[in-house]
Amino acid sequence: MGASLSNLGANGSTIGPGLGDIPESCVACVFLYLTPPEICNLARLNRAFRGAASADSVWEAKLPPNYQDLLVLMPPERYRNLSKKDIFALLSRPVPFDDGNKEVWLDRVTGRVCMSISAKAMAITGIDDRRYWNWIPTEESRFHTVAYLQQIWWFEVDGEVKFPFPADIYTLFFRLHLGRFSKRLGRRVSYYEHTHGWDIKPVKFEMSTSDGQQSSCECFLDDTEHDDTYGNHKRGFWINYKVGEFNVNGSEPTTEVRFSMKQIDCTHSKVMLGISKYSVGVFSYILYF
Repeated sequence: MGASLSNLGANGSTIGPGLGDIPESCVACVFLYLTPPEICNLARLNRAFRGAASADSVWEAKLPPNYQDLLVLMPPERYRNLSKKDIFALLSRPVPFDDGNKEVWLDRVTGRVCMSISAKAMAITGIDDRRYWNWIPTEESRFHTVAYLQQIWWFEVDGEVKFPFPADIYTLFFRLHLGRFSKRLGRRVSYYEHTHGWDIKPVKFEMSTSDGQQSSCECFLDDTEHDDTYGNHKRGFWINYKVGEFNVNGSEPTTEVRFSMKQIDCTHSKVMLGISKYSVGVFSYILYF
């Protein structure tokens, strides 16, 4: 004879459908357009949102097409029988490979692939001669050690990586630090009184890929202009130096990338430089380590 009492409010007005009435399949379709952090936040609203936030169809869309290539870097028992959501969470943490000298992971927001390569995986001229180079342990590197240059005339660092990068645009960086750093009374202290040679001629950065892409640039690692208030802003800090960008279209199973930085000039020495790592990041995304 009339509307059900369950559809009436306290004052007799009709109550419309709420968030709890949205079908889980519809919520999952909306989640396809959201970032992983947004999905996790909305999962706390109600049961339908929580169920959609765990759907394999949602998280498979957030994973790169070849995420299986990343999983094989780990023991099978770590990812066997995991849901797609748990696989994304697993891959969003650094996965070491190549004797622990390289790490790859998924960005938690975009799901894109990022990579870091330790200085130990690079070919560094004179690295075995302790008159020129030392390995210094530090918590400021994800690999817990950096290559520290004491003095050299022929500065050359080369590296390469061969990896099944998914289709995307990638940016290459070298992460460098002028001067020596340590901790004193719990505070970070940098020493660069004897740092010199990096403002005379620029360092040349180069990058090439197996499909013929190339990029190069030059940069002075030390500022020539001194700020009386703040000093030299490149000294005492880790700086990401952009080498170039390369595009992966997905047509090849693996992409080989070669990279280098050189300052080959025997007329003056270069002193006090720390090399943390080489980084491959997603285009327009800045990596913080």
